[in-house]
Amino acid sequence: MANSTDSQGSDPMSVGSELIIPIAAVLFTFYYFYTIVDAPWTAQVAAFIVGSILVLLVILFAIKSIKTLRTGKGALNFDSLIRPKSYVPKRLGLLALTISYIFAVPSLGFTITTFLFLSLAMLLLGSGKKKYLVFSLSAILSLGGYLLFIVVFKTRFPAGPFEILMKVLFQNGI
Repeated sequence: MANSTDSQGSDPMSVGSELIIPIAAVLFTFYYFYTIVDAPWTAQVAAFIVGSILVLLVILFAIKSIKTLRTGKGALNFDSLIRPKSYVPKRLGLLALTISYIFAVPSLGFTITTFLFLSLAMLLLGSGKKKYLVFSLSAILSLGGYLLFIVVFKTRFPAGPFEILMKVLFQNGI
């Protein structure tokens, strides 16, 4: 019985929607490979291993998606991105927050921008509930990110007011 719905009679799975992130991941991986050409060989090897695993997983996911399409349990559309319609405003809000994060991080720095993004995203997705938990969790995660990436790994994220203040305090022996 070949039809475009699964055995329970519901709409077919939206395969196109499911492929957006894997395709973006592969494109980012190839861009990343291109940018590390002049990096030390150890960084190149590590990046190649991680990137290759990611590409392999995307290939396996693509094979699964093709099987879903061939069996008629899926359709190459993007319906799940616009359904249910009540989710669309939150999805667009989250997209706007993500784009804002990208543009704000150079001036506000990693820690403050991450705190604001996490707080606003969780408030948006949680319909403004549990504000104390949201702000506490956002503070813990952004400070943890600061300590892990900037202090421990010495990653060169954009420095904002918080990072500059902490650098001054560390240099003066807080």
